[in-house]
Amino acid sequence: MAQGDKSAYTDKQKRQAEHIEESYEKRGVPEEEAEARAWATVNKQDGGGKKSGSGRKKPASRAKDEE
Repeated sequence: MAQGDKSAYTDKQKRQAEHIEESYEKRGVPEEEAEARAWATVNKQDGGGKKSGSGRKKPASRAKDEE
C-alpha cells in the first residue's frame, strides 16, 4: 500500500477522520494540516487501517505466566 492510500481503512474510520478534519478547519487550521491531524488521530485511536476479524483482540499480559 502506498503512503497516503486510505483504502485499508473502514468506512467508520473514514467518517471519523472527516468529522475530525472539519472540526480542525472550523478552528482555523489549514486544510492540509487538518487532514493530516485527523488521520493521525484516527491512527492513534484505532492503530491504523482495518483491524477487524476473529482473533484480533489484544493479547493478555504474559507477566503472570513468566513468574
